[in-house]
Amino acid sequence: MPTDELISVAQAMVAKGRGILAADESSPTIKKRFDSINVESTEENRRSYRGLLFDTPGFEKHVSGVIMFDETLRQKAADGTPFPDLLTSKGVVPGIKVDKGAKPLAGFPDEKITEGLDGLRDRLKEYYDLGARFTKWRAVITIGHTIPTGFCIDANAHALARFAALSQEAGLVPIVEPEVLMDGSHTIERCEKVTEITLNHVFFQLMAHRVLLEGMVLKPNMVISGKDCDVQAGVHDVAEATVRCFRRSVPASVPGIVFLSGGQSAKLATQNLNAMNAMGDHPWELSFSYGRALQEEALRAWAGKSSNIAKAQKAFYHRAECVGAARYGKYTDAMEAA
Repeated sequence: MPTDELISVAQAMVAKGRGILAADESSPTIKKRFDSINVESTEENRRSYRGLLFDTPGFEKHVSGVIMFDETLRQKAADGTPFPDLLTSKGVVPGIKVDKGAKPLAGFPDEKITEGLDGLRDRLKEYYDLGARFTKWRAVITIGHTIPTGFCIDANAHALARFAALSQEAGLVPIVEPEVLMDGSHTIERCEKVTEITLNHVFFQLMAHRVLLEGMVLKPNMVISGKDCDVQAGVHDVAEATVRCFRRSVPASVPGIVFLSGGQSAKLATQNLNAMNAMGDHPWELSFSYGRALQEEALRAWAGKSSNIAKAQKAFYHRAECVGAARYGKYTDAMEAA
């Protein structure tokens, strides 16, 4: 894909008022989601569930792209339309998770490295032919008493940059996801420091690997308190710390930042994004790439029953509408009851 097309797709992914649905749960993760509603995680049930999301009337008003798992990218809607074609027909960009998961980093207790670079070039070509136009790779950084180490951050930043360069070579826009986990008792101040260091290392490697920054999208964590921290930072503090951190670390040439929800509730993830956008203009679009925070209500409404599809789609659309409003800083608590 020529440079101008990479830039065009990246800009479409962070279009005003829209964001990205993360529907790329791995097989073990989607099984946990289905277990919570007592539904068996069969291939057909997974296809039906993803299909109801992708076929929700009007969801494309608020969703610009969808990240899929390998299995999902190859599946079809009930009428036989391949999922990538269904999404493209709605003006939604199809994407694919390409990493092989975070594994223990040898020699570094409690730290992880994401695998999946071997054979990636050939897989990317196949994914492009299947209709994908962007990719995603997640790296995880854990905060603890003596971690993260500089080596762990460097190793993951290097892998993210190699993935991004290979993706652009294949004509695919990379979503670069360095996630500083909320697991732990750390303060918001510690999260901000670790996030800033991580982002600085990531962008050093991206530029060293000659990645076109205008043709990529960043998917980071928000700067928040650890989930076991005694004092949880409020929405205002999260918004201020996050924007301050990213202004220090993310070049203005990046078209957009699509935050992950990272275990936050649907409402809190929406409130935090809204507060950031209500602060005024930023160098990049501040958007979302939520998984559970977009899907949780729809999943419970569906409960594995075809008779509940319309109810589930209504729940999904409502959440997408709320988060879409947060893209403008126009979300209100009153919208929750609508």
